[in-house]
Amino acid sequence: MKFIPGGICAVEGVLAAGSCEDDYGLALIVSENNTASAVFTRNKILAAPVLVSKESLEDGKLSAIVANSGNANSCTGKEGLKNAREMIDNVSKALDIKSEDVAIASTGVIGRKLPMDTINTLIDKALLKLENSPKASKDAAEAIMTTDTFPKELAVESTLTNGQKFRIGGICKGSGMIAPNMATFLCFITTDIEASPEELNQALKEAVDNTFNMVVVDGDVSTSDTVIMMANGNSGRIDHKFQEALEHLCTGLSRMIARDGEGATKLIEVTVKGGRAKEDARKAAKAIVTSPLVKSAIFGGDPNWGRIAAAVGYSGAEIDEKTMTILLESPNKRAEVVNRGSVKAFDGSPELETAEEIMKEQEIKITVDLSLGEAEATAYGCDLTYDYVRINAEYTT
Repeated sequence: MKFIPGGICAVEGVLAAGSCEDDYGLALIVSENNTASAVFTRNKILAAPVLVSKESLEDGKLSAIVANSGNANSCTGKEGLKNAREMIDNVSKALDIKSEDVAIASTGVIGRKLPMDTINTLIDKALLKLENSPKASKDAAEAIMTTDTFPKELAVESTLTNGQKFRIGGICKGSGMIAPNMATFLCFITTDIEASPEELNQALKEAVDNTFNMVVVDGDVSTSDTVIMMANGNSGRIDHKFQEALEHLCTGLSRMIARDGEGATKLIEVTVKGGRAKEDARKAAKAIVTSPLVKSAIFGGDPNWGRIAAAVGYSGAEIDEKTMTILLESPNKRAEVVNRGSVKAFDGSPELETAEEIMKEQEIKITVDLSLGEAEATAYGCDLTYDYVRINAEYTT
């Protein structure tokens, strides 16, 4: 398995485009006659594009995705639904495909009506630029950015058990309103695997649970979260190797989202192992990356491992303080601050000195070993900074 260039266009037959104007962007992804699956937000308030896309995906088929940034088209009532369907109709007519084979997604400010003149102009521009190229993938990734500071795209190539090669490509956006139900973002994945909608759905849900659902920036859940995967069937039949590659891709995208959290200066990776059950490990890992105290300590470079222990303690996971070990790591340093309940990092200790050095790095890994079983889970997050407050205090477009 290896990362390759090209993003969503690394998959043969996939066309993409992106167009931007003022505070708005629009991405198109086209790959006709695909099987498809999706995962949507768990927020009980659903944006119009989520409601419409759920209808489009009922038959497990899809040929195109249209996505805009700058406006979430959420809490916009009947007019929001009308505008979402107008976007789909414009794309379907231009491409001569059925409207029910087009999905839609929107991201941006909640509660404002879509400026349809601008959106329709962007659709027309994107239609003229559709192509299969690395540039087209990057343009699409840039078009869906809101407070993101860089476009997020990846592609992987791997081999099925029968030796046949396959590819998966993805683009996503996400920077704020990131919580583990799903992480607040849009993500579009293409692949040449051959699979039924049911098989795709199972693979996608498992990958999302293990990756995107383990990302926390601020604990808020959007009304617009959407992950859509399309498979054109040009390579071999789906098997466990596809699942491995899909999770590899989604892990890479998850790290990008966490690293680009609003105002973030540091990436946090938390692995909890030795859990009695998988859910225990997941709860503990999420609690650590969600904790404002942990995130603030990491921003300030403070190796306050007590905050990590406290988060594990209130997470709801089964734990035993006497068996818990806590490690802090950066790419080149490692400090065991607690060993099976015994404190190693205290004033004047070399472990504390190393821990302080680790906390100055831009990538910090926290490992908690509960020593109660074999279950393991990893979560991703970022520090909490002054800029997070500034960005969201000023977020109006």
